[in-house]
Amino acid sequence: MSQIALAWHFKKGVTAPIVGGTKVSHLNDAIASVDLDLKDDDVKYLEEPYRPHTIVGAL
Repeated sequence: MSQIALAWHFKKGVTAPIVGGTKVSHLNDAIASVDLDLKDDDVKYLEEPYRPHTIVGAL
């Protein structure tokens, strides 16, 4: 699952560092995600359940 999440970030152009990796498996997943090629239909499927909501709290 983390490989897909990271591949989605790459597809969307996010280049922020991933912090908090504490195991070799976290690094292996990050490396493997580079080889995933999400198509536009894949991204649409992943984003379909998202529902925007009103921001609550101070901005």
